[in-house]
Amino acid sequence: MEFFKPGTNIQFVRVRYIAMTISLLLILAGIISLIAHGGPNYGIDFRGGTLVQVKIHKPTDISHVRAALKGLKLGEVVIQSIGAKKDNEYLIRIEKSSTSLKGISERVKERLMEKFGAKNIEIRRVEMVGPKVGKDLRRKGMWAILFSMIAILIYITWRFEFWFAIGAIVALAHDVLITIGVFSITNKQINLAIVAAILTIIGYSLNDTIVVYDRIRENMKKLSKISFPELVNQSVNETLSRTILTSLTTLITVVILFLVGGGVIHNFAFALIIGVVVGTYSSIYIASPVVLFFEPYGRNKKGGRISKRPTAASKPAKTKAAAEPVKSEEKSKPSATTTKTAGKKKKSSANRNKKKKRKK
Repeated sequence: MEFFKPGTNIQFVRVRYIAMTISLLLILAGIISLIAHGGPNYGIDFRGGTLVQVKIHKPTDISHVRAALKGLKLGEVVIQSIGAKKDNEYLIRIEKSSTSLKGISERVKERLMEKFGAKNIEIRRVEMVGPKVGKDLRRKGMWAILFSMIAILIYITWRFEFWFAIGAIVALAHDVLITIGVFSITNKQINLAIVAAILTIIGYSLNDTIVVYDRIRENMKKLSKISFPELVNQSVNETLSRTILTSLTTLITVVILFLVGGGVIHNFAFALIIGVVVGTYSSIYIASPVVLFFEPYGRNKKGGRISKRPTAASKPAKTKAAAEPVKSEEKSKPSATTTKTAGKKKKSSANRNKKKKRKK
C-alpha cells in the first residue's frame, strides 16, 4: 500500500529551518512550564507515598471522596477517576507512607465506610513507596534513558557515520524533551510507566530514523551527481509511504488504548501518542536535516565525494599540438628506401654523361 506515488518530490529540506524553529518553541514552552511547576510532577513511584485503589458501589463524585478524606491529615491527596464514570472507581494517591500498608489503607477504608456505608466500599489495590526508594527509582530511570542514548550513539556511528549518529541523538532528545514538556504543561504525573513509555518512544523513533538513513546511504552511492540536500530530500520522499503507514497503524492502536484502556494505562498511552507523532516528525524534519550540517564538508559542490587520488579523467591528455611536431619530424627524416633510389638515380645519370662525352 502506498500513500504517495513514486516520484513524489515534497520539499521537506527547504522548510527545515521553520520546522526547527517550531521544535525549539515547543521545547522552550516545556522548559518554562517545568520551571513554573518547580520540576516534573513525579508520581508516587519517584516521590514516595501510598496509592489506594477503591471501588464504591454507589453513585458518587470525586468531590465527595475528597471531602470524606479531608480530616485524616494525610498530607497531599490526589484523587483520580479511572474507567467509566458509572464504575465509580478511584485511585487515591497519598503523600505520606507507612511501614505497614494497613496503617493508611485501613484509615482510608474506615473513613469511606463512614461516608458511603460499609457494604459499598471495596479496596482493590494498595501500594506503598518510601521516599528513599522513590529517589533511587528516579535516579535509575534517568540513567536508563541516558545509557540508551549512549548505546544508540555508538550503534549509529558503527553502522553509518558519526554525523548520522549526531542527527539521531538530536532527534531522540527532541522527542523526549517535548514529551516531558507536554506532561508538565498538562500537569500529568511521571512515574515508572512513563519512563517505560519514553524508552519505547526512543526505540520507535530510532527505527524510523534508521530507515531514512539507510535510504540516504544507498542514494549516496547511486546519485553522486546531485547536491546533498536534494539527495536527502529524495530519500525522505522515497521512504514517506512506509513512514506514514507505520505511524498511522501504531497511532490507531495507541489511541484505542488511551480511550478504552482504563485509568491505569491512561498516561502511558498518552505518552505514546505524543511520542509517535513527534517521533515521525523528528525523523523527517530533525534527524535528516541535522546531517546536512556535517556531510557537505566531505563532498564537493556537485555532491560527489572529494577524493585525493588522481582519476583517469584528471590525468593530462596528449594534445594534437604536441603530437603534430613529432609527425612532421618523422616525415622530414628520409627513409632507407628513398636514399637507395636516390643513389641509383645519381649513378644512372653519371653513366649517361660519360657515354655522351665519349661519342663527342
